[in-house]
Amino acid sequence: MVQGRGRRARRAGLVGVLWATAELTVTVGVVVMLLVVHQVWWTNRQAAAAAQKQVRSLEQSWALEGASVPEGASVPEGVSVPEGVSGEDPPSSGVPVSSPGPSASSAPVPAPSERAAGVYAVLRIPRLGLVVPVAQGIDKRAVLDKGYVGQYPGTAGPGERGNFALAGHRNTHGEPFRYINRLRAGEELIVDMRGRRYTYVVGKILTETTERDTGVIAPVPRSVVKPGHGYSEPGAYITLTTCTPEYSSKYRLVVWGTLRS
Repeated sequence: MVQGRGRRARRAGLVGVLWATAELTVTVGVVVMLLVVHQVWWTNRQAAAAAQKQVRSLEQSWALEGASVPEGASVPEGVSVPEGVSGEDPPSSGVPVSSPGPSASSAPVPAPSERAAGVYAVLRIPRLGLVVPVAQGIDKRAVLDKGYVGQYPGTAGPGERGNFALAGHRNTHGEPFRYINRLRAGEELIVDMRGRRYTYVVGKILTETTERDTGVIAPVPRSVVKPGHGYSEPGAYITLTTCTPEYSSKYRLVVWGTLRS
């Protein structure tokens, strides 16, 4: 009788341990799932919404300053667009409203509020339906995790000779560059600044390289890991970089374009 009760007690204890382990496993699974949902879905919504708000704010500040209003920009109610400035007919690539042609010296200087925020331009990729603010620097917390794309320090500005190089998240935090792998040669990459629009045309794509391949953002972009990819002549280039494959930061995907003359 004593042995029988001992077995039953041990069996009950084992069942209790298994039940507690199962409950703990389920709880941990729910917590992990919630964290994944927060990271993949909620941060995306927050960052994307904040980025679009920043785009609207920037475009409205341009309109208030009397600068040209890019096609598709949102003009705030009560703001009149100056005569000769249109939201339907944007200036051609790099041509300011009041200047006969582009030059590095005539490029508009961002307003103090724009410089303080770090956001100074808007990138549009019609093929992807993408409209995203461009900020100085590639700091994750200050720029990329806000859903912005960031300009690599030391690279050329929009419309300038050299390489206007940008980075953006492919997954989470707004993931502005998630689908740049779908871009093809000949498609447009449009950069709007205060009073000026620059249109680049996709030329080449490097589907995979290492994160240390600094050649892809050089003034004349050319991979140092895969030397057969890139350019060999000076010009005005744009470079988009992001992580690949999706949900991984192991490699980098690169899209290059050249300024339309």
